[in-house]
Amino acid sequence: MKIISVVGARPEFIQTMPVSRAIGAFHQEILVHTGQHYDYKMSQQFFDELEIPMPHYNLGVGSGSQARQTAEIMVGMEEVMLKEKPDYVIVRGDTNSTLAAALTSSKLCIPFAHIEAGERSFNRRMPEEVNRIVVDSLADRHFCVSEMAVRHLHSEGIHDGVYQVGDVMLDALLFALPMARAKSDVLNRLGLMPRRYSLVTIHRPANTDDPLRLKSILSALNQTGETVILPLHPRTRKALEALDIQLNDSLRIIDPVGYFDMLVLEENARLIATDSGGVQREAYYMSIPCLTLRDETEWVGTVEVGWNRLVGAEQKNILENWFSFSPPSEHPFIYGDGNAAQHIAGILAKAETMQAFEKEGSL
Repeated sequence: MKIISVVGARPEFIQTMPVSRAIGAFHQEILVHTGQHYDYKMSQQFFDELEIPMPHYNLGVGSGSQARQTAEIMVGMEEVMLKEKPDYVIVRGDTNSTLAAALTSSKLCIPFAHIEAGERSFNRRMPEEVNRIVVDSLADRHFCVSEMAVRHLHSEGIHDGVYQVGDVMLDALLFALPMARAKSDVLNRLGLMPRRYSLVTIHRPANTDDPLRLKSILSALNQTGETVILPLHPRTRKALEALDIQLNDSLRIIDPVGYFDMLVLEENARLIATDSGGVQREAYYMSIPCLTLRDETEWVGTVEVGWNRLVGAEQKNILENWFSFSPPSEHPFIYGDGNAAQHIAGILAKAETMQAFEKEGSL
């Protein structure tokens, strides 16, 4: 079976590695990079570190408005799909790349699978939430991280082709963490000691595009009194330049880092604060307390077991929880066993067998 696998943003690059390794034993994979993330440290460095083969296609769409970016990806994806004539398409997560590839597949009547299906924040003001809902309504197979995601799909009337497989980001982390420990010197480069700093990431439009929210978050980070490492997303850097705020020396802004450096920074942090869904999960997998700089999260399981706390963007709330938040001793497996990619590959292999059987029966 020929599969087109679509990636465009940091979490998708990470997810690609275990899934590509798993499906390579069964299928031919055509990797398409939309170019949604195009900066080296946001894109190519992940391919280099994880030894992911170079994409067969790079659409090079770059940045732009939601509509323009989605439309340009759709135009590029249509050309690729018509040329390659895939049997199946794989999309991931909740980005504009995910939405565009799903819409294009659906219009060309090419079946597709959605990895991380069924996740919901129940906040339709988030572009990502709209993407999730639309993609899940069109997908032929839904690969869910958790039982809760399965329930979300069932409540929306989606029952066929729904599978609880676990989180491929856990697969990637378990594979990559030993290499990251061996290869990354990020702590030495930054002069950091384990558990003597906190790590923060901010990139979602709800925070970066709202000057009041962004200034409130940064004001809180300014007042923690401990070393705060903030790898700055290009969108956040641009928004920060427009703010009238003086940052303390303890708040250290650095360029985006590669996957290995990020894993080491996460594993050795005292605390992580983020608005990223992927970083929330990575924090949980490495047993690092996490404060989520949002008013809601798709990854409710991490909150329910007490390892993640929603603090929003209010300065007072962030500071009140900065040192007082203490997770419980229990740390259950809530997002699979680290073999999600193998489960996905097995399901797709069965799908190919079923398609061949149905085709033979129709002759």
